[in-house]
Amino acid sequence: MRTLIRNVRIFDGSGASPLPGAAIVEDERITGVARDGSLADSVADRVIDGRGGTLMPGLVDAHCHLTWGSSVEHIYHQFVLPPGELAVAARRNARVLLDHGFTSVYSAGALGDGIEVALAREIEVGATPGPRLVPSTIERSPEGEEGVETGDIFNGRGAQAMRDFVAHCRDTGVKSIKLVISGEDALKPNSAMDILYTEAEIAAAGEAAAEAGLWIAAHAYSPKAIDLALKAGARIIYHGSFADAAAIDALAAARDRVFYAPGCGVSVAALEASPPPHIDMTHMKASAEVRMALEAKLVPELRRRGVRVLIGGDYGFPFNPHGRNARDIGHFVEYFGFTPGEALIAATRHGAELMGRGDELGQVREGYLADLILVDGDPTADVSILQDKSRLALIMKGGVLHKAPSPAEAA
Repeated sequence: MRTLIRNVRIFDGSGASPLPGAAIVEDERITGVARDGSLADSVADRVIDGRGGTLMPGLVDAHCHLTWGSSVEHIYHQFVLPPGELAVAARRNARVLLDHGFTSVYSAGALGDGIEVALAREIEVGATPGPRLVPSTIERSPEGEEGVETGDIFNGRGAQAMRDFVAHCRDTGVKSIKLVISGEDALKPNSAMDILYTEAEIAAAGEAAAEAGLWIAAHAYSPKAIDLALKAGARIIYHGSFADAAAIDALAAARDRVFYAPGCGVSVAALEASPPPHIDMTHMKASAEVRMALEAKLVPELRRRGVRVLIGGDYGFPFNPHGRNARDIGHFVEYFGFTPGEALIAATRHGAELMGRGDELGQVREGYLADLILVDGDPTADVSILQDKSRLALIMKGGVLHKAPSPAEAA
């Protein structure tokens, strides 16, 4: 199948300014991109008139929890669900994210063991719609921390327990391991500076993950937690709000191998939330206010130092449901001083690099996989239009149309 997408402005994710042009997709890959009229009359099996919209790479959520159940289509008022309903919610959320233009997601941890691995396989073979998924397993935190019971194989202290956990992840098909190294003020007040593991435990996890070829995603708020995560070889560090000068230096020194995602989506949503009287969000709101104030200085400095800062904001809470994920792009502009183009690169090219596929995803470029969205409007002028799925005229993943333009839009 040869598809011509013409009469579009192309935001290619490289950093170049958008220009009018056209693109050709053959099977799963982009085989031609022209920022002039040279492809306008190319022979194709299918011709799509973009009507002046913006053709750009599909979006990437770098901090995604598909098993956190709530979405814009279905709100759950409890966090932990029965296993069967958890799997249903994860599949729904995968489809919801694809509906909203997210063609790739990197898991930041799951509420059930094995669910994301099975879901990733189903998506890969086309059995269920969803974005490309780097799957994780239950977020590993020591027994009893934050009142979470994660099951015997995940519990236990000591270096060998960590190695056993990594071996379990390897054997079940997990790609990225989530380690909760810091506490969480939003759930347990004044715990963000707590360190939940010993240095020996974190070192053992890092060594075992490297041997198994697995990645580590680290929940790390404090300078000490960031230091432990970096020493363990973490691929991505979440939050990091309390980073001091030494931690910033360390992150900058590791910028060629590590990614950072502040997770601002949940903070903004918590501050905006108006819960019913029986729901107490006092601690969550207080934590969000502190974090946003710190990150308003931290994020621009890390970006200035060359650290790749990615979107993804703990979506899946009732007050922060899946389907609103593109709000993070706007938050980067409003709170962190990104230009729209810089925020879009964070949501596309840099996200693809996190996925380990920067050589074939995240750009509108010849030879790359055709993960594309066609936007009715110009997100380089107003990123908020990406929050309206009706403005996504086309969603394509691997050359397959998940959403096609209406007959009136397609020639």
